[in-house]
Amino acid sequence: MAESTTVSNYSNLEKYMNLPQKGKIMAEYVWIDGSNGVRSKSKTLSKPVSSPDELPEWNFDGSSTGQAPGDNSDVYIRPVAIFPDPFRLEPNIIVMCETWDPDGSPNKFNYRHDAARLMEANKQHELWFGLEQEYTLLGIDDRPYGWPKNGFPGAQGPYYCGVGTGRVFCRDIVEAHYKACMYAGVQIAGTNAEVMPAQWEYQVGPCEGIELGDHLWMSRFLLARVAEEFGAKVSFAPKPIPGDWNGAGLHTNVSSAEMRKDGGMKHIEAAMKKLEGRHVDHIAVYGEGNADRLTGSHETGSMDKFTWGVADRGASVRIPRQCAKEGKGYFEDRRPASNADPYQITGIIVETIYGGLPEEKMDKE
Repeated sequence: MAESTTVSNYSNLEKYMNLPQKGKIMAEYVWIDGSNGVRSKSKTLSKPVSSPDELPEWNFDGSSTGQAPGDNSDVYIRPVAIFPDPFRLEPNIIVMCETWDPDGSPNKFNYRHDAARLMEANKQHELWFGLEQEYTLLGIDDRPYGWPKNGFPGAQGPYYCGVGTGRVFCRDIVEAHYKACMYAGVQIAGTNAEVMPAQWEYQVGPCEGIELGDHLWMSRFLLARVAEEFGAKVSFAPKPIPGDWNGAGLHTNVSSAEMRKDGGMKHIEAAMKKLEGRHVDHIAVYGEGNADRLTGSHETGSMDKFTWGVADRGASVRIPRQCAKEGKGYFEDRRPASNADPYQITGIIVETIYGGLPEEKMDKE
């Protein structure tokens, strides 16, 4: 009998993972559920595939994921991106999917569909995105990992980019996730310990267009799977611990071809005016519980007012000092919460800066 029901026993599992598959492929279909989490299930393929178009559409019980009523529960999953599987190893794959209703329309939680249309309509702007995903590692008791059971650690200060016992917690999970992302081809750019103990960050990008959302969601799936093996929980709550502790965000770096050229600062400044005009609309899709984080303290701007500035981490949007010096580059939207949907974030930014889409005509059954 295993001593723990929460930590994977790899020594037992390994002999099975090394068994031959006799030419078959294991495909893990991943989708986003009705509570902004990830779900997955496995399908056996008869041969390797090289494109999502070669994969079959599948379905699941949407009444069990908050995506459909019980009397019409089938929700369909359509493959949109393929990643090598770092757990089962190649030739096995993980498949990122969109969710669709039986009548041929996108499921109400399928935010990728409209975001992809916006990216395609504005592809001439060559939009690059880079997102900074903050998260908190929790124990089974829902306390931040490594925190005293009946108290609190020392005040913030030594933990950001910290090194050494008592300054960082669960580095094994962070390292394992980093390597898993690399194996899977996720465009992970780096990682670091954050300001609050047991809080970490990794960066995904730069990616062009809709690819950023696919890679960010896949990185979240991989993080959940890695933490599962260590018996830890991953929290994307924007303010996991009340009080004088930093929250967790999903800072979003944005650049277009025009912004990257000489004189691009005028395009960045023009974007600031447009973002200011739709501040409320952006906040509405920038994550649940964000009001607890966007207080004007702990390196955040106020939720009630749009501000921007050079090298200002207390503003809604920060222009990096180097970009201001060179007169071109990118901007960082610091408003999104750590639990926000990257498809919604990147989609509304493109819509605000470059305009919306005409009504789509769907061929429904």
